[in-house]
Amino acid sequence: MDPTIVPTLRRLERSRFRAKFFLSEGDLAYCRARGRDTVTEHAVRFVTERLAPAQPHKDGKQTPWRGHPVFVAQHATATCCRGCIAKWHGIERGRELEPEEIARLVELILAWLTAQLTRDANRR
Repeated sequence: MDPTIVPTLRRLERSRFRAKFFLSEGDLAYCRARGRDTVTEHAVRFVTERLAPAQPHKDGKQTPWRGHPVFVAQHATATCCRGCIAKWHGIERGRELEPEEIARLVELILAWLTAQLTRDANRR
């Protein structure tokens, strides 16, 4: 795991806006039913198609607020648009994301999803 993931998640948790996101029962069930591999494929596809281009289509509005657990995770981890990525992760706008950057953003999304699933399992 990238050593910056945990400190980044902690920093995001201190944001009132980012901390308000959580997975619904339906999102949790989706993750459990589909499994990590499928959710990972979705995260990679969403980041690659919607965020990686230098000038993403509808930047700032390309990530729905709900409808898929990855969308919720993207808002919680500030990986929802290039503006948030620039502000929170220091990756400037106006250039295509590098494969390593895509991988790190996906890893951050998956770490947040895993934390949500773990919290849910501990509550049961």
